[in-house]
Amino acid sequence: MKLFSFKVFALALALATPAAFALDGRSVLDATGREVLVPAEPARVFAAGPPAATLLYTLKPEAMVGWVRAPRGADLPFLLPQVRELPELGRLTGRGDTVNLEVLLSAQPDLIVDYGTINPTYIDLAGRVQEQTGVPYALIDGSFEAMPQAIRQMAEILGVPERGETLAAYAEARLAEVDALLEKIPEDQRPTVYLARGPEGLESPARGSINAEIIERVGGRNVTVAETRGLATVSPEQVLAWAPEVVITIDKDFAAKVGAAPEWSGVPAVAEGRVYLAPATPFGFIDSPPSVNRLAGLIWLTHKLYPEQAEGDLRAKIAEFYELFYGLRPDEAQLTALLGE
Repeated sequence: MKLFSFKVFALALALATPAAFALDGRSVLDATGREVLVPAEPARVFAAGPPAATLLYTLKPEAMVGWVRAPRGADLPFLLPQVRELPELGRLTGRGDTVNLEVLLSAQPDLIVDYGTINPTYIDLAGRVQEQTGVPYALIDGSFEAMPQAIRQMAEILGVPERGETLAAYAEARLAEVDALLEKIPEDQRPTVYLARGPEGLESPARGSINAEIIERVGGRNVTVAETRGLATVSPEQVLAWAPEVVITIDKDFAAKVGAAPEWSGVPAVAEGRVYLAPATPFGFIDSPPSVNRLAGLIWLTHKLYPEQAEGDLRAKIAEFYELFYGLRPDEAQLTALLGE
C-alpha cells in the first residue's frame, strides 16, 4: 500500500468542498476503537476497497458515489438500476491502489469506509486521510467470524440500523446452520479441498489465508500447505500428492480443460468429477471480494462439499440471498446460468 505525500494531501484538501467537511456531531467507534465523527445520515460514501463497496451496496446503495471497479455487463442484471452507471473511482487501499485523490474529493464524499484487514498500516492510513482531507474515515473488521457484527457496525455508521439488523440476523442464521451441520460430521470425514486459481489451476491460497477462509469455515480441509499465509504457486505433482477429494476453482478456463488434462487425471477430485466452478456474478462466491458475498458461497459450498447432508434447495437459497442482499431476485434462467447447471 502506498502512503500519500503531504503535497498530494494538500492538493486534495484544496479541492475539498464544504460538503465534504459537513459533520453534524454523531460520534461512532469503528473496529479499531477510533472515535469517528460522522454525519447523522451519510449521503455520499466512498468505499476504500472492493469489500467495502460490496457491503456498502448491500446496506445503502443510494449513498454510493462510485465503484472501486465498475460492474461489467454480466453483473448488471443482478444489481439495482441506480448503481449500474456509477463511475469507476479506483481503490484507496489494498494491492494496486489506484484512486486519484483529486477524483475522490471532487466526488464530495461525506464519509469514507473500509471493510477488511485491521492492522497498523490500515489504521495509520485512515488517520492520515481523515486528518488531511477532513473526511471521516471508518474501518470495519472484515474477518469471516466478525461478519454479523461488522454488518451491524457499518449499518450504524451509515444510519440504517434496521437494514443492518436484517442482514446481520441472516448471516448469523447461515453460520449457525453450518455449525449444526458440522457437528454431525467428524473432522476426519470432511472432504479435503484444493482451491485452484489461474488458468492452469496452480495458484492456491495456503491454509489460514483470507482467500481460503470460506473453505475452512465450511469445514473443508485445505490441502495447500505453504510458508506464506497468502497465495502460493504449486505444481501438478504437489496437487497429486495432496490428493484432494474436491477441487474448487474460480477460473472458467481451468474448469473447462482440467478434466482432459493428463497431469490432473490422477487427482481424486478430477477422476470422480468433483471439480466445481464457483459462481462470480455480480460478486464472487469465494473471495472476490472477501465481503458479505461470501455468505452465498457458504450456502453453495455446503451443498457441494456435503451433498447428502445439506438441507433445502440450493437454487431457492441463492435466490433468497440475492433478493435480500442485492435487491433483485434471479429468475430461473438466471439461476441456471449463475450456478452453471
